Amino acid sequence: MSMGRRLPQVSSKGRGSSVTLYRRKRGLPELTPVGETGQSPNLSLPSRRVLLDTAKGLMVWWLSAVLVLMTGEDARTVGGDETPERVVKAISVRLPIAAFPSSAGLVPEPLGVVLIISSWNFPIGLSLEPLIGALAAGNAVVLKPSELAPACSSLLAETIRDYLDNSAVKVIEGGSDKGQRLLQYKFDKIFFTGSTRVGRVVMSAAAQHLTPVTLELGGKCPAVVDSFSSSWTTNVISSLFNYFLNFSILKTTNLVVLFFFTLILKSVFIFKLETLIRHIKQSYGDDPNGSCSISKIVNNKHFSRLKSLLDDPMVKSSVVYGGSLDEESLFIEPTILVNPPLDAAIMTEEIFGPLLPIITLESMEDSIDFIRARPKPLALYAFTENENLQKRLVSETSSGGIMFNDAILQYVVDALPFGGVGESGFGRYHGKYSFDNFSHEKVVITRGTLLDIWFRYPPWTDYKLQLITAGFRYDYLKVVLIALGLKKKA
Repeated sequence: MSMGRRLPQVSSKGRGSSVTLYRRKRGLPELTPVGETGQSPNLSLPSRRVLLDTAKGLMVWWLSAVLVLMTGEDARTVGGDETPERVVKAISVRLPIAAFPSSAGLVPEPLGVVLIISSWNFPIGLSLEPLIGALAAGNAVVLKPSELAPACSSLLAETIRDYLDNSAVKVIEGGSDKGQRLLQYKFDKIFFTGSTRVGRVVMSAAAQHLTPVTLELGGKCPAVVDSFSSSWTTNVISSLFNYFLNFSILKTTNLVVLFFFTLILKSVFIFKLETLIRHIKQSYGDDPNGSCSISKIVNNKHFSRLKSLLDDPMVKSSVVYGGSLDEESLFIEPTILVNPPLDAAIMTEEIFGPLLPIITLESMEDSIDFIRARPKPLALYAFTENENLQKRLVSETSSGGIMFNDAILQYVVDALPFGGVGESGFGRYHGKYSFDNFSHEKVVITRGTLLDIWFRYPPWTDYKLQLITAGFRYDYLKVVLIALGLKKKA
């Protein structure tokens, strides 16, 4: 690997950036080799800045390449603006007078060596976002990309090997057998994105070493559609299904934060269905298979899985639009199903495809009961102007996040933490929250030696106990009054 090798020219906040690998490596002299656990690498701030600069540059470069191919446009920014200096600074903590003359703070320290296992459905973003957070916190990282997206896995392995210091980051490619072997080793943190089934395997393996885990799983994310004024019906339908069928310009229906079924009032269902079908035809034409605005299924295995969901006789009878399949091109037409059996696989498993079940309800209150009767989702969406319903959904349901009258923003905004609850996972990341996820806040207390608080020591008296009690309650006026004998015990 040439020490003078340059990163591809990328754009960040409108400014070009090209830095030699030699200059980047100069800031990485003390990195701990990946695989040594028990002691934190504790990368210096210059080292973290170098790694983050390179990693974020790679992310912009990769995204730019994809966008140029798809739209002819370049990516301008990736990720948040947080720098290590902004988040590493110790946080002061106020102490009671009984601790005088001491000072205290919380100092974030790296956890050590982190294992990141990413998913196939968003392979670049779900690999680099936690990677950047782990590096910002000063950790060394082992990254295991999904074998189900082999081209992206190879791209990650090759570029990270060439442009990031290999003693700080290593990429391990391979199938599930490689993942299982990695889980046999002791890491200081495991970050997993994937299915609930595999999440249980990861957590079980981590328990053998008492390794802390962040699980970014999924869940059947619902969308609640209320009766609303016709003035914004078109906008809602557009938002609802543009996000469902076509996540931004990346053209993927594979994100776990997309909704997997819709709850809608029976009284307005027919009108909404007609509007929905019209919108699909306007967006993708009479032959969606020929449209460049809709994605194909990732591989034959997932195509067969989706086909089996539709082949269920009880489910097949609920299809009201779409349903055509082309196995050769791995294409499945945008498909709407109305009231499929609630115990069918399409209603109990994550779909990851252009199939949208719609459940009609007698009242919006029924939507709350429907959601509460199922595992807690990663996200909940509600398209409604009813403020009372909004308040009830917030207070009476539980989810990783809830959004009204839009979708996906909680995932793309770095200022917000992203994560699930219950069976949709635990732990959160993005922006500053990624740094926190991969750090341990160590309590540091420093006591001065010139003075001492005499009433901390025996023999105990009512007088001393009053002073201690008032001191730990931060009631300094009361401490003064007791010390002066102006306040007697009640």
